[in-house]
Amino acid sequence: MAYYFNKILDTTFDEAIAKVTEALKTQGFGVLSDIDVKTTMKQKLDVDFRNYRILGACNPPFAYKALSVEDKIGTMLPCNVIVQELNDGKIEVAAIDPIASMSSVQNPALGDIAFEVQDRLKKVIESL
Repeated sequence: MAYYFNKILDTTFDEAIAKVTEALKTQGFGVLSDIDVKTTMKQKLDVDFRNYRILGACNPPFAYKALSVEDKIGTMLPCNVIVQELNDGKIEVAAIDPIASMSSVQNPALGDIAFEVQDRLKKVIESL
């Protein structure tokens, strides 16, 4: 089972970040965290790394539902979406598949929530 879904874009890295952020908003997600892996690797390890950002996306109503039925699900939140520059200069956007990640939790009440979040995240990726 794949644990993510993705799309390759022919755009600049910064344009991709803007497009992803806007697409997430249209599906009710906000970006709670934005980890710049390239900068972090340079600062912490003094190594050069490609453009790579991890966006922590949260849809508050779904997060609330999930936390209400499984108090430890916060260990899997927010939903991560990555934007990375590939060797050929193209940009890849990939989002976690919440069904894959939540399947390890033995709580059937999460099934409908994971399905709804998966549907929205797929719409985000497909809209890019």
